[in-house]
Amino acid sequence: MAVTVRIPTPLRPLTGGMDEVSASGATVLEIIEDLDKRHPGVRDRLLDGGKVRRFVDIFVGPEDIRFLDGAATVVTDGAELTILPAIAGGRAGH
Repeated sequence: MAVTVRIPTPLRPLTGGMDEVSASGATVLEIIEDLDKRHPGVRDRLLDGGKVRRFVDIFVGPEDIRFLDGAATVVTDGAELTILPAIAGGRAGH
């Protein structure tokens, strides 16, 4: 399944400066693994022991995966996955 992944500015050096890339996978974890194959280093910046790092927020569409199944969250074909680094002082709206 192909999805569009929105890349935050701090990770763009790993994607050749691209702000959106395509990746494949049935879950968020599989998508991150696929991203790392295409853009080495992404996995290490996003995951710690197979779990999303504390200061990284990932959304599938409008849903924060922390309130779903975390890295095991199922992603449908054509979905949009957004990666956001948490900002000092907390997340907006929280």
